[in-house]
Amino acid sequence: MAAKRILICSTPVGPLGSGIGGGVELTLHGLVLGLSARGHEVEVVAPEGSLHLGGRVHQIAGEWQASSQSAARDAPVELPPRPVLGAMWDHVRRHQHRVDVVVNLAYDWLPFYLTPFLDVPVAHLVSMGSLNEAMDAVVEQAVLDRPGSVAVHSRAQADTFPAVADRLRVIGNGIAVERYDVQLAADEPRYLGYIGRISPEKGIDDVFAVAEASGLPMRVWGLMQDERCWSEAGARHPGAHVRHEGFVPTDDLQAAIGGCAAIVMTPKWVEAFGNVAIEAMACGVPVIAYRRGGPAEIVVDGETGFLVEPDDVDAVVRAVARIDEIDRVMCRQRVEERWSTTALAERVDDWLDDLIRSHQHVR
Repeated sequence: MAAKRILICSTPVGPLGSGIGGGVELTLHGLVLGLSARGHEVEVVAPEGSLHLGGRVHQIAGEWQASSQSAARDAPVELPPRPVLGAMWDHVRRHQHRVDVVVNLAYDWLPFYLTPFLDVPVAHLVSMGSLNEAMDAVVEQAVLDRPGSVAVHSRAQADTFPAVADRLRVIGNGIAVERYDVQLAADEPRYLGYIGRISPEKGIDDVFAVAEASGLPMRVWGLMQDERCWSEAGARHPGAHVRHEGFVPTDDLQAAIGGCAAIVMTPKWVEAFGNVAIEAMACGVPVIAYRRGGPAEIVVDGETGFLVEPDDVDAVVRAVARIDEIDRVMCRQRVEERWSTTALAERVDDWLDDLIRSHQHVR
């Protein structure tokens, strides 16, 4: 394995450490740690105000890009005035001669469009499933023009791009497991947890419904992105005891969630992966999730938590009653074996090696 010079281009929706980038921030951190540990030289391009993560972080000024999560499928490609996304990729263009490969983490049309104009190979790690027709088209074109250049986090995510699903590389994800402390027993009195943005597609209404039906309090950690959906969920479920703890950084989060009896995941969309599942399991906390998207490929039903049919709140409540059947040590072991930064970096390293060889062959 030859050492590589790798430039990772972050999400343009907000600075690293803000929580706005969601799971992409955790993915980037895992990539920097894992790839650096394998002897590679890793640098990051990110919006101004980003936290320092391992290797050098190039801080780029400009206006943040709007997230694609709430946009309509036929929404046009747009850039704000003085876009940070354009400035980030101008930095890539000007400094490409210093690296062997660029890793793009932005779920955005522009980096895909610019790829043919660069001399260096670009590896696109897509962070979400199919949401936008323009993105679908550019992802499909990249796969056809540069086979092996596009990867995803889960098979379920790949399947949302049916035209090229079997040509997308599935690499999963990984976290710095050593940053998470195992708690071998839940706190008493019992409570449940939810980790994620407060938004309709994350299924926050079902979180309130589970709290109300189970009779257990629910603690919620995550960015308050949609106060209206939070208020409406509370009004629909007046018997639910749900407390918003806000967004907290990783070290504080792992210390907070270890006492949960279980973490509940009730997404209404196809989660590309589900980082919160492996974060919870790293703390020894079982996960109860809908059998939808990435979490269904992470949680081992009956061993590290329970998978239930999508949108079946009653099934989630029944699973909560069985949570003591789960061995919390097994939850941690599963993450160490499959979802560590070491395991992630090995999979990504193989992907990048293949891409670089393919790029050299066609030049």
